[in-house]
Amino acid sequence: MKKYEEEKYRFENIKERIYPWIRRELGTPYALNGKHITEKDTPVVSFIGDLRIIFVIKRDEDVYEVLKDNMLPPDCDVEALYYTACENLVRDVEFVIANTWYGGFAILADGWHEASSLCFKHIWQVCVDKLKDDLVIMAPTRETVLFAPASQKEAVRKMTEHGRQSYEQDKDKISHGLMLFSKDRKELSVWKEEESEE
Repeated sequence: MKKYEEEKYRFENIKERIYPWIRRELGTPYALNGKHITEKDTPVVSFIGDLRIIFVIKRDEDVYEVLKDNMLPPDCDVEALYYTACENLVRDVEFVIANTWYGGFAILADGWHEASSLCFKHIWQVCVDKLKDDLVIMAPTRETVLFAPASQKEAVRKMTEHGRQSYEQDKDKISHGLMLFSKDRKELSVWKEEESEE
């Protein structure tokens, strides 16, 4: 019997519990079988810059398992899997925007999926519409996403410091790189500081 034919991996049994996780390094210490994974054995979607998306199956309240290739039927379309995972996230996780002490903002969710908020253009579109500014965004860890209006240099500087501290202290690091959500282009991209000088 193939792994994807086992009851606990049958696609119809797990598809409602699959979520996207943003990673730079593929491994994650907080998921079953997540310490040593590679693109050879795990479905991975390129995201932005050096960030990628892996998929996890929620097994219990705080137990996740990395979805491996051998758990998926051979005809599984990874792009369709991504959309299914995002739909599950929208259905099951509430994303809330909170203020930070330095004039930036943070995305709060359930402690597992904050970084997954990067997948949702509509969250960032609402924020640029409200702030009437581009956003500088940072996802230092799985449970930390910070952003600040690009024109507010001091808030961006303090956010970057805050993000780097989170990155250094957390076991589930993602990236200390910065992203930009452009209010004009309506897209997320890797942020180059000279963009802010324009």
